[in-house]
Amino acid sequence: MTTNTPQVPSSASVSNLMLHVGYALVPGTLAYIWLFGIGVLVQILLACVTAVITEGLILILRKRPVAQTLADGSALLTAVLLALAISPIAPWWIIVLGTAFAIIFGKQLYGGIGYNPFNPAMLGYVMLLISFPLEMTNWPAAFSLLEQTPTFQTSLDVIFNAGLGIDTVSGATPLDAIKTQLAQGLDIPATLISPSYGELFGTLAGVGWEVVSIGFLLGGIYLLFTGRIAWQIPAAMLGSIAVLSSVFYLIDSTQYISPLLHLFGGASMLGAFFIATDPVSAATTPRGRIYYGIGIGIFTFVIRTWGGYPEGLAFAVLLMNMAAPTIDHYTRPTVFGQGKS
Repeated sequence: MTTNTPQVPSSASVSNLMLHVGYALVPGTLAYIWLFGIGVLVQILLACVTAVITEGLILILRKRPVAQTLADGSALLTAVLLALAISPIAPWWIIVLGTAFAIIFGKQLYGGIGYNPFNPAMLGYVMLLISFPLEMTNWPAAFSLLEQTPTFQTSLDVIFNAGLGIDTVSGATPLDAIKTQLAQGLDIPATLISPSYGELFGTLAGVGWEVVSIGFLLGGIYLLFTGRIAWQIPAAMLGSIAVLSSVFYLIDSTQYISPLLHLFGGASMLGAFFIATDPVSAATTPRGRIYYGIGIGIFTFVIRTWGGYPEGLAFAVLLMNMAAPTIDHYTRPTVFGQGKS
């Protein structure tokens, strides 16, 4: 006799998975804090507190067990992923509003973990990006690019005092810089050596961003080798981005971003291993995971290249979340001992 449906793992399994995903996030998060400041940690703490309070209140209203549900760690993981996806210098109310929205409308509205059709963190991110584009597109520059490293107090002032001193720490992301320059008629080689943006680009992608991406890549490899995630989604997503970007880069390297910048200059590594692999909202069949990952990679590349936003991962994940049930339906493995119907 089982106590859980096959679609919803036990709370012990969920909490164990969330714990190891948290371990895997440590290298990238530490690199993020080291290179971009304590604001990253402040956003994570704000998100976690908001997630626990919001989920607790909703569970009380739904007359569900509070302690047992909060103990699975899924709300905290949603909070951390959303905090890592937004700017470390975003105003405090941005992460509070986004986290509350993610928990209520991305998770609890559908009945809690195991029932949500969309990735909660990405749903919260897209809501914030569409509603507050200015606050969501002010990103910090890596400390190595600043004349003076911001103090802890400066970071707190930027987050809690309506952007006080934001000009002293902000800067464009590599993907945003290239998209802005292309829109103004300047090609990529000119951007890479321009006085305004040339210093943003490092060995692989962007100064700071490439190190953070490598940190998340190492965490993703840990999840793969410990069997916490399947290889199909990360491989298919990163592979499709690499193939598409390589083809267009070979066609015209002055107008299309290099594969290395696509893979290490944005949220590709975080998305491939920690967001797209969400066991609830992603495709679940082995072949379906490949199609699902390819779809996310294609949409990410298309939005980055021709869309209005420099980063398209969140939109790509939500679009493929909608397609996941259909993908699973048409890629179900044949039952052992039975032929194809």
